[in-house]
Amino acid sequence: MSNSVELDAFDLKILAALQTDGRLGNQDLADRVHLSASQCSRRRIRLEAEGIIRRYRADLDPAALGLAVTVFTRVTLAAHSRDNARRFVDLVQGLDCVLEAFSMTGDSDYLLKIIVPDLKALSEVVNGALLPHESVASVRSSVVLDTLKDAAPLPLGARDV
Repeated sequence: MSNSVELDAFDLKILAALQTDGRLGNQDLADRVHLSASQCSRRRIRLEAEGIIRRYRADLDPAALGLAVTVFTRVTLAAHSRDNARRFVDLVQGLDCVLEAFSMTGDSDYLLKIIVPDLKALSEVVNGALLPHESVASVRSSVVLDTLKDAAPLPLGARDV
């Protein structure tokens, strides 16, 4: 495994526990992984400092907040240059409805995960922001009908596969 930090079994137990519940205090975490609270705290601080633990945040229910439509949008750039790619990245960074954005191989340059309240809002994003942008040649969207698996924890047991 390249570009990885050496993690022992306790580190992996800490990471697994925190993926399940990021609100665990050091004593609760220590009880789950069978270490002292001080050892757990030192390990957590190291994992944070090394960038393995990137952040802590609440997992919100989009539908409860009126965000009912999830969409995967494939974008092809008008031209393949650093400046054009930078312009597109700037556009995406400014769109709060874009939850995730990936540079891709294949027939599209980018894949965006977008969440909006309804199809009208999606139309505004596609027709008002993406398509008119100078960096964009084409946009193809697929609306999610049902989510089968969402925000699964990382498969820590499969690290060496």
